[in-house]
Amino acid sequence: MYPLNRNRRLRSTPSMRELVQETRLSASDFLVPLFIVEGTNTASEIPSMPGYFRYSLDLVTTEVAKLYDMGVRGVLLFVKVSDQEKDNTGIAALNPDGLMQRSIRAIKKAVPNMVVCTDVALDPYSVYGHDGIVENKEVLNDATVEILSKMAVSHAESGADIVAPSDMMDGRVLAIRKQLETAGFVHTGIMSYSAKYASGFYGPFRDALDSNPGFGDKKTYQMDIANRKEAINETLQDIEEGADIVMVKPGIAYLDIVRDLANKIHTPIAVYQVSGEYAMLKAAAEKGWLDHDTVMMEQLIAFKRAGASLIVSYHATTAIALL
Repeated sequence: MYPLNRNRRLRSTPSMRELVQETRLSASDFLVPLFIVEGTNTASEIPSMPGYFRYSLDLVTTEVAKLYDMGVRGVLLFVKVSDQEKDNTGIAALNPDGLMQRSIRAIKKAVPNMVVCTDVALDPYSVYGHDGIVENKEVLNDATVEILSKMAVSHAESGADIVAPSDMMDGRVLAIRKQLETAGFVHTGIMSYSAKYASGFYGPFRDALDSNPGFGDKKTYQMDIANRKEAINETLQDIEEGADIVMVKPGIAYLDIVRDLANKIHTPIAVYQVSGEYAMLKAAAEKGWLDHDTVMMEQLIAFKRAGASLIVSYHATTAIALL
């Protein structure tokens, strides 16, 4: 009761505010996404993601070493494959000498203690730009799950610590877990994109990997943006099927989902601050409409405050420099 209780006492100085701060952000909270391309000595900026690059394999290992020195302990790998490698079966995703497999081996050799997570989805390899095998303009579930399971084992064979199925096919976590166990990779983790919404925030990412859907959209497998309970059901099912980490994607527009899950489960929760969120802040800052660093840190803290254990973010290196 005022004046006995004056809440501003604990806001009076920077030191006082830091002393009682409830939510803290650190370098080890980040899982840094990396885009990898063929070639050498290549670092090409993604036009719709200012300040973010696609790296050739020789440069990405140097980048990973820098991240580790900054305190980052995990990276999430995505590869951009050539049109010649794309088909409707994802066969190139199983190539032991494919770009993803070579990238895993090179990064684990260069920085053995970095946790390497890999994207498990067919859209980079699909001639249709969809996350699965297509038949009569329908994305097939079970046939896709079969190839995803083999893809996950291929990544584990190359040294991946965690495989991250991002496709939203039904039953893929259980199928991947069974295949990993059968192949002897009992210690390989699964980070499932459990609540991945059919969002409009993914545009710049699809530009980065040239993975825009060639027809229709992804609403038959990614979640309806209006649904909340469905996210809980999807996540609980993935945990039951063997997911070690679950993910909510996108981030800022889905903080209620992060909080719902944090109140219900004890499994680590990752949140993906996606390319559209990154691009919007960059554009607003360029216009002088927002202070970039202030808003960036506010968003990142919001993820932790909502209950996220890990943050996948393109802002990671900028944020770490400010911490």
